[in-house]
Amino acid sequence: MSNQNHGLFSHKTLEKNIGLLIVFSILVISFAGLAQIVPLFFQHSTTTPTPGVEPYEPLNLIGRDIYIREGCVSCHSQQIRMLSSEVQRYGPYSLAGESRYDHPFLWGSKRTGPDLARVGKRYSDDWHRVHLRNPRDVVKESNMPSYPWLQHNSVANENVQTRMRVLRRLGVPYTDEQIDKAPEQLQGKTEEDALVAYLQGLGIAGREAAAKAVAEGEL
Repeated sequence: MSNQNHGLFSHKTLEKNIGLLIVFSILVISFAGLAQIVPLFFQHSTTTPTPGVEPYEPLNLIGRDIYIREGCVSCHSQQIRMLSSEVQRYGPYSLAGESRYDHPFLWGSKRTGPDLARVGKRYSDDWHRVHLRNPRDVVKESNMPSYPWLQHNSVANENVQTRMRVLRRLGVPYTDEQIDKAPEQLQGKTEEDALVAYLQGLGIAGREAAAKAVAEGEL
């Protein structure tokens, strides 16, 4: 059998050198990932807001931050996938344009609790308040933690203007007038008010466009 010289990039060399194998594996995965991700930055459907979707109001914006702070995002996804079972249970599947002003995205993948992408206006404000204070009062089998302290914590002194200015740098079209008036919307409001406002706005604006997309997809 003749001897063969194996170059740096041969399979035999890579298989015998764990360091090179790791480096080239990372490179291959990176290129493959970029090939899938980069085109999304140039697609109209992913860079343009779904009709009706607007930047968060100041109270809703604070509520979103509370939602993240309290770990709600760990148990509730906000992404209805294009599966008949999910559409039937939660409503029209999520569109990329609905999350145009979300920083960061809260799509998630774990569902200890139900998906909340279309929870807006599904229940009353009072239902949400009772549910937050003690979930077992409305859903006996719930294993969700209680958040009774939210009703006592004021949001009047939250730095909402700073948050809105940062979001504007990221592409959210807040105007100077909206930013100047933002603190007024927080006066007399609690963290519970803010979180309920955020939940009640989820999925409302894009619901009609999403329903149309579902109909066209015959799901």
